[in-house]
Amino acid sequence: MSAYAWMWVAIVAAGLLSWATKLAGHSVPEAWLENPRVHRIAAFVTVALLSALVAVQTFASGGGLTVDARLAAVAVAAALLWRRAPFIVVVAAAAAVAAGLRALGWG
Repeated sequence: MSAYAWMWVAIVAAGLLSWATKLAGHSVPEAWLENPRVHRIAAFVTVALLSALVAVQTFASGGGLTVDARLAAVAVAAALLWRRAPFIVVVAAAAAVAAGLRALGWG
């Protein structure tokens, strides 16, 4: 089988897997979903996935780890969020820090 055919097999398989996952979600009894433990775990999973996404986008470059202006920008954003700054201020300050450090040649 050619590489082109295998690509289409993978696309169809991914679509079927996505459909089966959605069907499984609709098949779960509602009583299971109303359990407080499920709500607590769902909240933790959301935070964990978002934290992992931030970590990968901050430290990953190509195949390795890197420290550059992104790390400083995330640190500034975390400090401002800790101080309960408005979200637009957090975003603007982090962008300004990253841009400033990159303009100075770091990162």
